[in-house]
Amino acid sequence: MRSLRLLPVLGAAALALAACSGGAPTPEATASSDDSQVPAREIVLNVYAAASLTETFGELETDFEAANPEVDVRINYAGSQDLVTQLGEGADVDVLATANESTMKKAADAGQVDEQTIFVTNTLTLITTPGNPAGITGLDSSLDGAKLVICAPEVPCGKLTKTLTDKLGVTLNPVSEEQAVTDVRGKVSSGQADAGIVYKTDALAEGDAVETVEIQGADEAVNKYPIALVSASTKKDYGQKWIDLVLSTGGQAILEEAGFTPAAK
Repeated sequence: MRSLRLLPVLGAAALALAACSGGAPTPEATASSDDSQVPAREIVLNVYAAASLTETFGELETDFEAANPEVDVRINYAGSQDLVTQLGEGADVDVLATANESTMKKAADAGQVDEQTIFVTNTLTLITTPGNPAGITGLDSSLDGAKLVICAPEVPCGKLTKTLTDKLGVTLNPVSEEQAVTDVRGKVSSGQADAGIVYKTDALAEGDAVETVEIQGADEAVNKYPIALVSASTKKDYGQKWIDLVLSTGGQAILEEAGFTPAAK
């Protein structure tokens, strides 16, 4: 009688074993099946771009990857001088876009980049905290006593600031000089500074977080943005596709909407 009672138990165990071995898929099998539906991005395209290009190149990245599903675009944003330094130190870079010609020239003189193309220009403006409580009216006496932040002179926006103030005969007394234009705008939008000198594009990018005050005569000092393939790149075909996108009608429209002036204009 005892052996008969064991039969149902053994039968249930056998059915369970059969189900585990061939019936239901394992979690590993399910995960593998799901992963196979995601296209593999086998190629990494490293783009080094000036900090002022963050918003526009981010949008172009989405467009590029949609058109080239095998490519993973990775963009490193920083001050142009830092990008060129990193390139010289051996960073893996395929495309370089800087915020002025003199910075790109350093890379060209070192034989690190191929032919350059100017793709946009940019001008300066003042930004203040919302409502402009300090009463800033321009590069004038309204800045006396105000916490002004600008770019450091070695940064393209800082070099352009010096060029502009020299032309206008204005002397500034900033409380700090930053290594990237995005740091300037961040200090103003966060309330750490009353005003800052940034590119027109950066003022637009901050939206309602800042207020814009036009600089009279700003069009007398303009930065030209060059883009180039890095000579040592092994992915120049994709790098050229990126440059072609930047120069395309659609790419130029994205840049113009952000406040840049297309090079052709």
